[in-house]
Amino acid sequence: MTGFVDPSRDNWQRFKDLPRNTPIHMLNLIKFRDLADYPQGHPEHGKGLTGRQAYAIYAAGFQRLVAQDGAAMVWNAPLECVVTGPEGEWDEAFVMGYPDSAAFLAMIKNAEYISEIVPHRTAAVADSRLIRFRG
Repeated sequence: MTGFVDPSRDNWQRFKDLPRNTPIHMLNLIKFRDLADYPQGHPEHGKGLTGRQAYAIYAAGFQRLVAQDGAAMVWNAPLECVVTGPEGEWDEAFVMGYPDSAAFLAMIKNAEYISEIVPHRTAAVADSRLIRFRG
């Protein structure tokens, strides 16, 4: 299985080419690793955290960081069953709302986000989709 954790160059350019001053919603589909894959030297390396546990650390830091820019969870609920598609493809699904894509871009360039928060996501996620919708 090929997992997608970060956007391709072409997809990222398409995102940046869209209007930056209108509200957006981002659908997140996440498949966790069984065990988080932290690199050697990271404080959580070798502690046996699951992907879900590592993602919870990411989510807490992420939510704290984006709240200051007016972003917030729009929808989140536990998955119950798959009606169309393969069972077990995704572990978590949610929608984040941003006042505009400029807020999203500022967040991903934030030094704290890059150095302290993203490593938990990278360790946690086996596969993901991030899909932008007009807010």
